[in-house]
Amino acid sequence: MTEITASTVLPARREPVTLHTADGLALVGELALPPHHDPVATLICLHPLPTEGGMMDSHIIRKASYRLPALADLAVLRFNTRGAASERGRSDGEFGAGEAERYDVAAAIAWCLAAGLPRLWLLGWSFGTELVLEWGNDPAVEGAILLSPPLHRAGDAELDAWAASGKPLLVLVPGLDDYLRPDEARQRFARVPQAELIAVDRAKHLWVGEPSVRIVLGEIVRRVNPAAWPLPTEWKD
Repeated sequence: MTEITASTVLPARREPVTLHTADGLALVGELALPPHHDPVATLICLHPLPTEGGMMDSHIIRKASYRLPALADLAVLRFNTRGAASERGRSDGEFGAGEAERYDVAAAIAWCLAAGLPRLWLLGWSFGTELVLEWGNDPAVEGAILLSPPLHRAGDAELDAWAASGKPLLVLVPGLDDYLRPDEARQRFARVPQAELIAVDRAKHLWVGEPSVRIVLGEIVRRVNPAAWPLPTEWKD
């Protein structure tokens, strides 16, 4: 048995993907599938702010892709929104300040549907949570997970729409967040009766450190595929 650490990459079937938006852009990404069988659910990952370095390789999203197909039978789609770049390449277009990215979110959902992937869940982190709340309330989406939501671009109207949808919403708020801390987050998300808000003491906006990563990935799996929870901390070689 080998301990799972920050650099661990577990087995998965990985393939590069290209998403095509309704306004004519090509977005680069990757799909990771369980190594030996079909996934039980799908995570569509929306990364932090690209103007501050956010991309499909931002560490929580990368580690979800590296671990959750093997540990929790999840499909993980991650991609660069318009103008964002990573080792996989640069997506077409320019940063759209959260507005034009509506087409990116729609393209990811449509691609997953066309690929026949099951039970679509959106996973947004920071800026990605704004995209989830503003543009991810789609009939094809089962629910959403928000990491470090700033609630800058998305506001009460978007929260009310999620409340009306009845879709599950899991909200992870760092106790030491730079933008929205647990007490204020509880007040803001009270508009969404079905929202489950978890405050994570001593965690920060970027979820740095393996203890924070394990909390985040564990809570994702607890909500999306509880049969695989709790996640192991070791892997059989």
